[in-house]
Amino acid sequence: MSGLARFKARFRRERVRLDLGDIQAMILRSRPEPYVGAHAMVHIDDAAGGRDLIARLAEHIPSARDWAEDRSAWTGVAISYDGLQALGVPGGSLASFPLPFQQGMAARAEQLHDYGIDAPENWDKAFSPGTCHIALSIYAQDQNALDTALDLAMSELKRSAGVTLIGVHPFGADEDAKNPFGFRDSISQPTVAGSGVDAQPGQERAIAAGEFILGENSETGVPLGTPQPSELGDNGSYVVLRKFVSRVGAFNDYLRSQADDAEGQHQLGAKMFGRWRSGAPLVLSPDHDDEELGADPQRNNNFDFKQDPKGLMCPHASHMRRLNPRDSPLTILTDVNIHRIIRRSSTYGPKWTPEVTAADDAQEDRGLYFIFISARAFDTIEFMQQEWINGGNFVDLGIESDPIVGLHDDTNNSFTIPAEPARRKLRGVTTFNRMAGGEYMFMPSLTALRWIGAQGWAK
Repeated sequence: MSGLARFKARFRRERVRLDLGDIQAMILRSRPEPYVGAHAMVHIDDAAGGRDLIARLAEHIPSARDWAEDRSAWTGVAISYDGLQALGVPGGSLASFPLPFQQGMAARAEQLHDYGIDAPENWDKAFSPGTCHIALSIYAQDQNALDTALDLAMSELKRSAGVTLIGVHPFGADEDAKNPFGFRDSISQPTVAGSGVDAQPGQERAIAAGEFILGENSETGVPLGTPQPSELGDNGSYVVLRKFVSRVGAFNDYLRSQADDAEGQHQLGAKMFGRWRSGAPLVLSPDHDDEELGADPQRNNNFDFKQDPKGLMCPHASHMRRLNPRDSPLTILTDVNIHRIIRRSSTYGPKWTPEVTAADDAQEDRGLYFIFISARAFDTIEFMQQEWINGGNFVDLGIESDPIVGLHDDTNNSFTIPAEPARRKLRGVTTFNRMAGGEYMFMPSLTALRWIGAQGWAK
């Protein structure tokens, strides 16, 4: 059974409580497997020209109304705070957005731990502060569908005056949907209450819609702060976009330095990620990879950590367990449900192979766009960067960072693997993903896109 068929079996339109016809499809619709796509970044030079582009793009952005139906390609649009300013959105509306969004990602470098090689001065030009005003993301099932959708988007841009295309970056992965390091990606996704589907296997319940959709009740029982007026804020969400260049060769070299054979290297990589390359979770298959398990969405996320409190199967320090601790005992009190995110990450560059070495890293454009959607997006990413990614206190690991996406230096280069009678602490972990740019974005509803395009504030 295909992924779409499995989803249709869980979808009941009579259970829908959200205004799916006003929510961008990309918020709720998962990428296909295999997938191809492109991210396009646009700068607004003239407010009128920018609004004209937004008005025309709004006609091509699908809603989530038909998210259970087959679709060969779909496009999402998000706008930065500087972009909203450049579009001429009134000051009162701009002031109703959260402060981190107003400041932008580069200005939040300290809160995000974007230091050293990750600092904004080292980012790609497309992500220089104030440059990326509009981000268009297209996901497609195949290259023909992508070409059609991309041609349509580019034709609208060519018809536009007062806007500049500052970059287009293709991405894609085969049916294994693996990230740059060869591990199946974006397996764990929350179920949104009111979307018409039941909680997925391994989930206790659906998460309150307001954690993802502005204007809906959150986990606290009331809506989070929503941009005003309601035509602008309701049914929208926020997006964190972070582009990483992956040092796949350095990662391979590290595994080789710590394990003598391919099987040992494979196992160590799984310990660092928390899953085997197939996607099979360590807590369900601790001793060997299980490709059938990894490919089965009914089972590959159907677990918790109650049977592994000491981390003997899946280390507390692993990437997966850090970013979704589930029911792990945490030293720092945290409500995991208010830090859930909808992942829309996309892999770019050559497919992983074990032969790649650090000498190859500088020659290949390979990495990941880490993209997620949440009504608490900015608080969540800054919390994750400070506590779950670049720290270890929440699991009694001091300053130990995430082995995959954390920053590492000579004072912070360890990875702890629990074992009995004594745990194993590996040294020499380096920074395997370099931050190449990003931005905080707002993903408006279709009503809001039309409101902006029609200068709705002037009516």
